[in-house]
Amino acid sequence: MSYEMIAVFMFATMMLMLMTGQRVFGAIGFVAAVAAIALWGVGGSDIPFSSAMKLMKWYPLLTLPMFIFMGYVLSESRIADDLYRMFHVWMGPLNGGLAIGTIGLMVLISAMNGLSVAGMAIGATIALPELLKRGYDKRMVTGVIQAGSSLGILVPPSVVLVLYAMIARAPVGQLWLAGVVPGLMMASMFVIYIWLRCKFQPELGPALPEAGREVPRAEKIRLLGAGILPLGIFAAMMIPFVNGWTSLVESSAIGAMTAFLAAILKRRMTWTVFETSVRQTLAISCMFMWIILAALGFGAVFDGLGAVKAIESLFTEQLGLNPWMILILMQLSFLIMGTFLDDTAMLVIVAPLYVPLVQALGFDLVWYGVLYTITTQIAYMTPPFGYNLFLMRAMAPPEITMRDIYGSIAPFVCVMVLALAIIMAFPGIALWLPEYVYGR
Repeated sequence: MSYEMIAVFMFATMMLMLMTGQRVFGAIGFVAAVAAIALWGVGGSDIPFSSAMKLMKWYPLLTLPMFIFMGYVLSESRIADDLYRMFHVWMGPLNGGLAIGTIGLMVLISAMNGLSVAGMAIGATIALPELLKRGYDKRMVTGVIQAGSSLGILVPPSVVLVLYAMIARAPVGQLWLAGVVPGLMMASMFVIYIWLRCKFQPELGPALPEAGREVPRAEKIRLLGAGILPLGIFAAMMIPFVNGWTSLVESSAIGAMTAFLAAILKRRMTWTVFETSVRQTLAISCMFMWIILAALGFGAVFDGLGAVKAIESLFTEQLGLNPWMILILMQLSFLIMGTFLDDTAMLVIVAPLYVPLVQALGFDLVWYGVLYTITTQIAYMTPPFGYNLFLMRAMAPPEITMRDIYGSIAPFVCVMVLALAIIMAFPGIALWLPEYVYGR
C-alpha cells in the first residue's frame, strides 16, 4: 500500500471513530498510535512519548489554565450579570439597543473567558429572557446571541488560538493580537446590521418605554463602573504584555490574579465559586492537553508518511490550482466539517495537513489562524447540523423552535462571510497589530 493510501486510510478510520461517538483525543490518538506501530514497529512507540515531552516543554501552555480560571472566576461571581444590567440601562432607549448591548456583553465575555460556549451560556441565561420580555423579535435575539458568542474564539484571550499555536508552531502572542481588530470589526458589523434592521423595522427591537428608563443617575454611574471592571482586568493583563514589560505567561497570571482579587473585593468569592472555578479549570485544561497530545502524535505520523507533500503535489501539479483556490477549498472543507464537529476537533484533524500546506503556499500562519477561527464559527452556525444551533436549542425556552433558530442565523452568517472575505482580501487587518507590537 502506498503512503498516500495509508494516509487516506488513517483519515477515514479517524472520521469513522468520531462519527460513532468516540472522544476526539481518543480517536485521533488511537489511530496515530496504531499507525505508528504498524509502520515502524516498536520504534513507532517513540512518537507519543516524543509528543508528550514536546507538550510538557511548551512554556506558553501555562497560559491555558490561567485564562480559563480567570474566565470562570468572573462568570461564577456573577460579574456578567452587572455587565448586562449596564448595557440594559445605557442602551435601552435606542431601537435595538438591548440587542446591541448584548453584542457588547459578548465582546466583554470573550475578553474574560476565551470560549464561545461561555458566551452562549451567559447570553442564553441572562440576555435572552430579558430581550423576549421586552418585546424583541425571537428570531432576531436568537441570532444575536449565537452571532455574539462566535466572538469567543477570536477575541483574546482565545483558548482555541492557543491550541492552534501549539499545533501550527506559531507565536501565541501574535495570534491573539491578530484576532483583536478582526474581532472588533466583526462585532461592529453585527452592531451596524442590528441598528439598520431595527431602524427600518422598529417592531423587531423596540426601545424601552419611558417607565423602564427611570433609573437614578447614581445607579447608572454605579453600573457603568461595574461594566468597566472587566475592561480594567483586561487592561491590567494586556497593557504590560503589549508594551513588553511582561511575558505572555506572566500576563496570564496577572489576569487570573486580578480577576480573583476583583471577586474578593466585590465580596463574591465564596468557597463554592472558588471550588467550581478550580474544578472547571482543571477539567478543561486536561481536555485540551489530551487533544494537543493526540494531535501532535497524529501530525508526526503524517509528516513521516510525506502525506503533506503528496497533497501539495496533487493540488498544485496534478490539478493545477493556484494558491488562492486551494485556500478557498480548505475553508469550504471547514464549513462542511463544522456541521458535525466542534472547532478543536476540526483543527486537530486537518492541522497536520493544512498548516504545512498553507506555509508551503506562501501564506502567513498567523493570518491563516484568524481565517480558521472565523470559518469554524461560520460552520458552527450553518444548518442543518451546526454545533451552535443545537446548543442554542438546548438553552432556549420552549417558544423558540428549531425553525426559529435556523431562520435567525442567516443574516449573521452573511455578515460573517463578508468579514471573512474582507480579511482574506486585506490581510493587513489581522497582521497590522502584531507587526506593530512585535516590530518595535
